[in-house]
Amino acid sequence: MKSPFNLKQFVIITLLVSIWINISEVFRYFVLVMPRIKTFFQYQSGIADMNMGIFSIWGLWDTLLTAILVFVFWLYARSFGNTAKSVWVSGTFVWMAVFVIFWVATANMGLSEWSILLITLPLSLLEMLVGAWMASWLYKRV
Repeated sequence: MKSPFNLKQFVIITLLVSIWINISEVFRYFVLVMPRIKTFFQYQSGIADMNMGIFSIWGLWDTLLTAILVFVFWLYARSFGNTAKSVWVSGTFVWMAVFVIFWVATANMGLSEWSILLITLPLSLLEMLVGAWMASWLYKRV
């Protein structure tokens, strides 16, 4: 995979992979994270609320996250080939740079329980690895 960066290909792959990322994020948040956050902040109003504005920003954040994942995968695969190792390295790198830092910082500041990391970190790693695998598969075909 030594081809130069192709913006059209990148956008198509990012949009396709973002479908998975958005579904995964919404499921994890609504089913597993939101109930725990609401319980953790049971005496605070407005915590973990969801409205169209918040949901829209979340969608943009997920698309940016996907673009970063697809770009990191492309960079790694361009240098080392489109392989399972490229999927593993790029997915894990983005996971550590985004999710591990976010959730450890959140728990460290007392904004969530440390136990939530047992849910969010493995599931977000799976999300990133599946997303990187999808990018790999799509780069071979698009």
